Amino acid sequence: MTLLPADGRAANNAATDRDEDPSEMEPLILSQDSRHRGPLSDIALAVTAASAGFRRSLPAPIVKALADLVRGMSCYYSNLIEGHHTHPVDIERAMRNDYSTDPAKRNLQLEAKAHVAVQEWVDEGGVKGRAVTAETICELHRRFGALLPDELLVVVDPDTGRSMDVIPGALRHDEVKVGQHLAISPGAVPRFLKRFEDVYGALGPSEAILAVAAAHHRLLWIHPFLDGNGRVARLLSHAVLLDVLNTGGIWSVARGLARNVGAYKQHLMNCDSPRRHDLDGRGALSEEVLAEFTRFFLELCLDQVRFMEALMQPNRLRGRILVWAEEEVRGGTLPTDAGQVLEAVLFRGELPRGDVPALLGTSDRQARRVVAALLERGVLLSETTRAPLLLAFPATLAARWMPGLFPEQTTES
Repeated sequence: MTLLPADGRAANNAATDRDEDPSEMEPLILSQDSRHRGPLSDIALAVTAASAGFRRSLPAPIVKALADLVRGMSCYYSNLIEGHHTHPVDIERAMRNDYSTDPAKRNLQLEAKAHVAVQEWVDEGGVKGRAVTAETICELHRRFGALLPDELLVVVDPDTGRSMDVIPGALRHDEVKVGQHLAISPGAVPRFLKRFEDVYGALGPSEAILAVAAAHHRLLWIHPFLDGNGRVARLLSHAVLLDVLNTGGIWSVARGLARNVGAYKQHLMNCDSPRRHDLDGRGALSEEVLAEFTRFFLELCLDQVRFMEALMQPNRLRGRILVWAEEEVRGGTLPTDAGQVLEAVLFRGELPRGDVPALLGTSDRQARRVVAALLERGVLLSETTRAPLLLAFPATLAARWMPGLFPEQTTES
């Protein structure tokens, strides 16, 4: 991103306004008579069905445990797109306030912790029914930025060395250029966000799914903030999908975008293109390339649902967990019956503590010993000493339990 000269800013420090009309970012949705609409609607329907089926296949406590892991995974991949590498294991450590002694790595851990906190707020219903409003967009940015260290709240123009402070939640007051795209003037941002909200906020669920990629690009095209627009756009897309598909937060398109980052960035650049010809929609921007990005985005969503569903296939997941437990038992780090408890929690979703002695056919004391060992390893959770036992998916074991979810950590922080 390039910061353009501030000479045109009004004397009262108000944002300059070139009087752009919001029609300059049309089309915001595919036209009803678009030849692309039918095939893309079929993909959107497949995403809807796959996502609903996947969530229904899991007990509610497993959904929650998986969402906790996916939150860190989504953060990892979203930050990776920005060139920031913070492994989910290090993110998990940050959530326990266990930070690297290296200041740069610590800052990235704090950045990741901020992302996780905002996504958790979203997952818990913080923006339900209002994900595409200008207020929510600013709130996402504010919540994220408010948790960042000062060092990460500065944007520097790589060409000129000019730097500017990023104010969490504040719309930009400076002219910017992203690649070849000259963003709208800062004074125009509020009315473009108003148009964004009016259009995307009026869509029903099926249309919202079809338009999620368009909203993703158009927010980046507006470029409302001095920095952090990419993360806000991905958090917004997550919020929209969570809302309209009731995903439970158990899969994330961020993984697909990061694994196809070159194509993702090329699609975003292409979507800046003006209308090409008479058959290319009726807006200022190209409908054809917007349809191409929509296909790319929805196919990634479908791929990520299917990937997560395959990882969570009960018998395969059970097998991987039990093999791990057997190895731990042989190594003397877990009691003999640990695998039975894990298996019971996996299939029931939760296990009352009082059921453990009968399950294992052992004394209360031995049952408590097994449970304590599993809690200490972080593979079981319990809200209180009397609450049911729940399964956890720690990032440190993801390579064994859920291979391929993210790369193994190869170095220590």
